[in-house]
Amino acid sequence: MSFYRLKQFQCEVTGKSGLDYFQALESEQQEARTLHSRFPEPLKSAILKAVQWQVMGRLDHLVEAVFDRYKDRYFAGEKIYVDIQGDKFLARIVEVFPPRSTPTKVEPPEEQPVASSSSAVIKSTPLPVHAIGGDLKVPAKEVNAADDPRKYYYRVQILEEERPEGRDKLAASVKEARAKYSGSFMEVQCPVMSRDRLSFSKSILRRFIRDCVDRDAAVASPWTVKPQVARRYGVSSVMPEETRLGVEDIKKGEIQKRKKVWEEKEGPSTKKQKKLTAAQEEKAKAMAAVAERKEREAREKAEKQQKAKEEAERLAAEKKKKKPIRYPTEDLDVVLTEKEKKAGMKVKRPVPSRVALPFNDDKGTFEKFLMAWTFLVVYGHPLHLSTFTLDEFEHAIRHSLLEPECQILAEVHSTLIYNLRTLNFNRHSAVLSLLNLKDASASEGEEWGVSVDTLLEAMADVGNNWERAPLRHNEGREGWEESLVGCLKDHATLENFPALRRVLTHLLFAPVPSAEPINTPPSSRASSPSPTRTVVRSVTAQHPAQRYHTLPPEDRIAILYFMCNVAVSSKAIHVYMESCEEQLTALRKEKIEVNRSRKQYIEERDALLGDNKEEKGTPNGTTNGNGNSRGTASTSTNGAEEDTPMNDLSDLSDVSASEAGSESGLSGSGNGNGKSTKSSQDLRRKAQTQAHAKEREAARMRNASAKQALAEHRRLDEEVNKLERRLEGIEREFRKLLGSVRVKPMGRDRFYNRVWWFDGLGSASLIGSGGVVQYGTGRIFLQGPSVFDQEILDRREEGDIHARRLQEEGEEGMLGVGEWAVYTDLEEMDEFTAWLNPKGNRELALRNTLTKWWPHIAPGIRKRQADLNVSAKLPEARRTPRVKHAAADVSRDPYMMWTNRRAPLHFALEWFPAILLLHF
Repeated sequence: MSFYRLKQFQCEVTGKSGLDYFQALESEQQEARTLHSRFPEPLKSAILKAVQWQVMGRLDHLVEAVFDRYKDRYFAGEKIYVDIQGDKFLARIVEVFPPRSTPTKVEPPEEQPVASSSSAVIKSTPLPVHAIGGDLKVPAKEVNAADDPRKYYYRVQILEEERPEGRDKLAASVKEARAKYSGSFMEVQCPVMSRDRLSFSKSILRRFIRDCVDRDAAVASPWTVKPQVARRYGVSSVMPEETRLGVEDIKKGEIQKRKKVWEEKEGPSTKKQKKLTAAQEEKAKAMAAVAERKEREAREKAEKQQKAKEEAERLAAEKKKKKPIRYPTEDLDVVLTEKEKKAGMKVKRPVPSRVALPFNDDKGTFEKFLMAWTFLVVYGHPLHLSTFTLDEFEHAIRHSLLEPECQILAEVHSTLIYNLRTLNFNRHSAVLSLLNLKDASASEGEEWGVSVDTLLEAMADVGNNWERAPLRHNEGREGWEESLVGCLKDHATLENFPALRRVLTHLLFAPVPSAEPINTPPSSRASSPSPTRTVVRSVTAQHPAQRYHTLPPEDRIAILYFMCNVAVSSKAIHVYMESCEEQLTALRKEKIEVNRSRKQYIEERDALLGDNKEEKGTPNGTTNGNGNSRGTASTSTNGAEEDTPMNDLSDLSDVSASEAGSESGLSGSGNGNGKSTKSSQDLRRKAQTQAHAKEREAARMRNASAKQALAEHRRLDEEVNKLERRLEGIEREFRKLLGSVRVKPMGRDRFYNRVWWFDGLGSASLIGSGGVVQYGTGRIFLQGPSVFDQEILDRREEGDIHARRLQEEGEEGMLGVGEWAVYTDLEEMDEFTAWLNPKGNRELALRNTLTKWWPHIAPGIRKRQADLNVSAKLPEARRTPRVKHAAADVSRDPYMMWTNRRAPLHFALEWFPAILLLHF
């Protein structure tokens, strides 16, 4: 679509350029409609019948032939112009009269026609109208001689032209003539008739024929009218036998002609030789023998060359087969070599644990548990819910004590109830669903001996005011259990929540147990294991607040899973997702700008380092007139400053004085020219002093420039580091926002197992205040291949995928479609990363992603292990030695110490719940 939207197309008909594809197509279609509406309708059928089965190389030649044949031939129904005494009038042809054999009245074509309302009827034998005029095979001269268009008479009716108002500037005489001839009939001939150039001309005719005809690419193929056009205008699509024979003759002639041209290009034909003598015949035989021998040798040589060529092709094909594979490639095509195995490449993947997955005993329960936690954490901002770890959520689901209450359960259910209040619901939908169940089956069964009628009676007075009941945070969300029942009554049905009846029965009724030991194992839905199982003899109605703690974990997970599925369609969630999309767009733009600035700073820093290297390469010392070198300032390569060895002015003065004294002594013992020698010494001393001063000034300047370059280098380094830290922050924010829109796996391994990491998504963060490491799950999950990926594995031609999985994953490590497992230790993750082969496409991408996020994955796993070790030691310290079976104090467990810091103002929610929820 981007290509089609480019302004680079041109209308083929009008020649307009700078259009996109659709504009050019619309222009061509509009021009085609205009053309077909203007072209004379009576002329279309005659022209198409004349064009059908014509053999002409170029379309222009066909157009010329048709135009010359029909420019003076008119048909009934056409609108034309008639020239009457120098003025042209629009007219319509009413009737066409062929040439008359014995006309009673003959008017020369040069004379002007005269209007007549009662023309004499001409009695003659009429001929077909333009009988042979349409046969383009007959030459034009023969056609005009046999059927002269100048001898045709046409009965026309003058029409009144419609002219726009304000543009009628005709003379009075012309207006009078138009009024005189308007609507009258007259007989005219072709010299005074003409067509409108906008409806019939060579260019218009060419466009019309090009739109209506087609031709094959074979030699001497005839022009044929398109089938749909031929059916509309009554043109026969069956080629007559005579025409077919003529077309075949033309094709044969063209082929012979081309063959003759080709033979002429190859060389002239052999001329007839004269009769040879005996000597010439012997010579010719000898030459023929030599030629035959040469031909045989050439043939043998050609055969050898062909064999050599085939051998070379075979070797090339074998070489091509042995051509090394370009990596990375398809993961299943990568096989470990013996060299890689000896180098320490891991062959078997570490076995992920399925036992460490919470609630993985019942199929599908762990997926619902993980989905509910992900929803609550990712959409913590619109739900006004603080984050909590997966371990804390698991312990909260397993919490089966009435006192103390678990705040996580109260806050999670309350915020979901507030969110579901904003959605449309059908009042008493659960009641209607249970009634339908009762009507559909007389023996609907019982849960704990509670029938549907009994359950409906208990539901009648519970949770009816759930959409207005205040659930205050400062009051511990008191009453949320009853509101939960009301929410289920109005939102749930047996279709969207299959466990509805069981859950409502457990929330509204309490069994009266009868302690009878049974040797069967405890139920999988029991909140706490017991050596004996109670048998329900009767039930009693209770309030949901007294019954929720007895719900098994799978039922609690089913409730949260259902509520999250309904809440995802709320306006608050949708507004938050749209906000995340906008922030993602802004982050993409910011990332581009930050990368551009970072690249610019790096280029400036590199240029500065290059300048410093060039300065260091230049000589730093200068030599005085006596050959003594003087030291100057220098800088180290790493930008550290060094002391500049410079001689003080006093030292220079002492040296100069001593030198002067010695020189004066020599001069005094010399020729006696003391005065001139003293002046020369003064000049030399002055020059040396000036030279030393210049050296010291240059050293100071170099030292200052070195310090300035070092400061600039440090500034650029700091800017680059700052931008790199911002890029890391952008990556973390991008992960959070993208996880709010769609959670994606980190990648897939060679067997299409998906790798998941759920930390740092949505409202959760990887780094807390002060740089403290935070985690949500603190582990890496593996999920088996999807149905589509499993089909890809099954379609592999090798057929040894199962054997290879047994070798590289192990029977206990093979995951079925949708099955889950987990890695909880860093050692296992290190082994798994070492098992990934970078030669495969999927595993290379997965390894790169793991490497990118490893600085956050590893600390999260370590932090979780440390928290588990601390929480494991707490019960030992709290154990009371005096009571053997004392209940454990769970009030100091991490999941019980969690608080919701994002809870809104609940006094406002009490008065305006719907308004505030829509705002949030």
